[in-house]
Amino acid sequence: MLTVLAALQTQYGALQPEDLEPLMAGLAAGDQEALGQLYRRTRTTVYGLALSILRHGHDAEDVTQDTFVRAWEKAEQYRPQGTPMAWLLAITRNLALMKLRERSRTRDLSPEDWESFAIDSHDVTAEDRTVLAAALSKLSDEERQVVMLHASAGLKHREIAQLLEMPLSTVLSKYRRALAKLKQTLEGGDAT
Repeated sequence: MLTVLAALQTQYGALQPEDLEPLMAGLAAGDQEALGQLYRRTRTTVYGLALSILRHGHDAEDVTQDTFVRAWEKAEQYRPQGTPMAWLLAITRNLALMKLRERSRTRDLSPEDWESFAIDSHDVTAEDRTVLAAALSKLSDEERQVVMLHASAGLKHREIAQLLEMPLSTVLSKYRRALAKLKQTLEGGDAT
């Protein structure tokens, strides 16, 4: 079995800023093909963050779509000081929180929603996906967000702290605690 973090990165594919910068420039220039490429490369991560906040598949799909519409409309405001993924995820987070306020309550995440988040990978089997989904369900919402943002988006802990508006020490603590829970769960124990 793959290590926890390697499995998450393999399954959800970490993106590098240099892969996305040209697409952001194209987006700002009104290139619809750049929007399509950006969507194909980042939709799983954007959906994953929305899903981790909203815990409802249909709402997460709406926020994912709205994120790319907003990115298209506001592309000229992007400044390559940070990472394109962090910019997209900030949009996603803001839209998800707005939807959450509208809804004013969260619902439990169904196994089907977690399955829809998984992408096809030859390196990750259906059994691995099931085991990862079960292990991730043992984490708190914040722990799951920190792990997924680090594993799927490749964000550094300080970027996650800024995105989630948490102190860096809290992000690091939640990350370490989450990895310990995942390890214990995957080794057969029951982490709570």
